[in-house]
Amino acid sequence: MNDSAESSNVIKVPIDKLALGMFVIAIDHQNGKVAIRNPGQIKYRDAIVKLKANNIALVWVDIERSSDTCGLKKAERASSASSLLMRKATVTRDGQRGQAKKLLAEAKGLIKKVMSETFEGKAIEVGQFEDVADKMIESVMDDADAFKCISALRSKDAYLLEHSINVAFLLVTFGKHLKLDRELLKQMAVGGILHDIGKIKVDNEILHKPGKLTPEEFEHMKLHQFYAIEIMNETTGLSQVSKDVCLMHHEKLDGRGYPNGLKDEQLPQHGRMSCIVDIFDALTAARCYKEAMSPAAAFKILISLTPFHLDQKLVYEFIRCVGIYPVGSLVQLSDLRVGIVWDAKGRDALHPIVKCFYSIKHKHYTEVTMVDLLKSELNIERGVSPSMLDVDPSPFY
Repeated sequence: MNDSAESSNVIKVPIDKLALGMFVIAIDHQNGKVAIRNPGQIKYRDAIVKLKANNIALVWVDIERSSDTCGLKKAERASSASSLLMRKATVTRDGQRGQAKKLLAEAKGLIKKVMSETFEGKAIEVGQFEDVADKMIESVMDDADAFKCISALRSKDAYLLEHSINVAFLLVTFGKHLKLDRELLKQMAVGGILHDIGKIKVDNEILHKPGKLTPEEFEHMKLHQFYAIEIMNETTGLSQVSKDVCLMHHEKLDGRGYPNGLKDEQLPQHGRMSCIVDIFDALTAARCYKEAMSPAAAFKILISLTPFHLDQKLVYEFIRCVGIYPVGSLVQLSDLRVGIVWDAKGRDALHPIVKCFYSIKHKHYTEVTMVDLLKSELNIERGVSPSMLDVDPSPFY
């Protein structure tokens, strides 16, 4: 080891040359290199003054983890690295987004068609749903993040269609997390796609009312599950698991749910899962009468509904499965920029790659940049929803 470098990334810097943004990992004493307890970027000049006051003459600095503006990196190199990260993330995601969009459009078209046929009294053909369910499982097994980003682009006017697809997708994702077998995942997905089929017979004015339902209207809305029972009974080839997912998502562990008032052991695991997923997706969706809730806020409500309504153990497993900051959700970073959680594969929940596009501090859109929180001093401050900021994130997905 020589005085100029320990490796290509770590160098020894005289205290007089130490600048803001440099990432200090150790100090140099007469006895050699001594690691410091809290390595990090120099944020304030006071830190440099303290080092000098303690007669520190040399420090060890990690170039890669230092800021792009501290003078250690050539501007073009930093720019090139950032562009490469953006390009790599975009190219990979664009291909997967294309496949996810195609699947979403196919599923929407199928649900629309079947709802129309069901309204006309025609029987449901289960096979076509199984085909979509298979593709959905492939999507989750391959890269669930692409579908998460696409499903985050939701329309208030298409809630019923998108909610059905998202419930199915979340059930598959949750089931994969719990290591359920593929056939069970398929049956759950079919049930998820069909879980609100009874709403086709609910009065349209009540179904799309832009406000809170009266007690009488709510009782009418609850009939969608009784209509679903009739539809399920007339459908051949539908598995019991698919029927359970469809008919149990409004049941409660204490027996106060509907349509059958089931309780405790009467509700199998897949039925309990459908309750959790249905509520979570409804909370995080924008409706004509309410704004979307952030995932973190929705998690708090799910927890508050345990153990009388929802299965507590499964709720915590669901939170672990989805993550505190799911891919596709919006987050605020410590520098007051807002971005989309873009990639979290192989990372812990607090260090995803974030696609930043807006500044709360300056109240305007910014140049789009990819921030890798594993290599940055920045951190996530909180999850946010578009309504909290009055911005439209959809062009950036």
